[in-house]
Amino acid sequence: AVALIAVWVGGALGLAPFATDARLHAYLMANPGIIYEMAAKDQADEAAKAEANRQKAVDKLGVKAFFDPAVAFVTGPKDAKHTFVEFFDYNCVHCRNAFPAVKAFYEKHKNDTRFAFVEMPINGPASENAARVAIAARSQGDKYLALHFALMGEKEAIDNQLLYNDAAKTGLDIPKLIEDVTKPPVDKALAGARKLAGDAGVNGTPTFIVNGRVYDGEVSKKEFERMIK
Repeated sequence: AVALIAVWVGGALGLAPFATDARLHAYLMANPGIIYEMAAKDQADEAAKAEANRQKAVDKLGVKAFFDPAVAFVTGPKDAKHTFVEFFDYNCVHCRNAFPAVKAFYEKHKNDTRFAFVEMPINGPASENAARVAIAARSQGDKYLALHFALMGEKEAIDNQLLYNDAAKTGLDIPKLIEDVTKPPVDKALAGARKLAGDAGVNGTPTFIVNGRVYDGEVSKKEFERMIK
């Protein structure tokens, strides 16, 4: 960045490239904010490029790719007007911060929106263990969503004790859950979720895809309503 600034300022002052003229030094000393402005612009440009590439990847995959029940937990009308996808990690603080808005959106739109919740454990073994248990819970019908909401509503890190306490509170069959955690469908779902995230260019949580448009990071209730429109 400093080298680029030197070339630009040198040109503006009529200096030869890479000149060490005192005027160049004086200009930069008098305007140090240029360095930060250029660094910020470069970072913003990179973020915009990544966002555009991610949207392009999602468009190429098509919305249907995110609603594979072997990969995601899918709920809502098959002929719904709207679609909502979330990639998340149970130990992701930003996912938890967005959770009240996600839950409110679900409650309001569960009859007109097709939802896909995709486990993306990126915060270590505890997160992967929580994801595996949640995926195993899918075989027990509607209990998955109750467990998902319970875990997302927690304030502490999800360890084994908290994980199975919440599972018991939501009415899951714990012996069956423990048995199912090690079965091939759980491995397949996690592998499929990782491949889907890679193909879609999703590299962080939470990532939302609402009606085919990609949104990164925490989202408020008002923003979700704007997205759906």
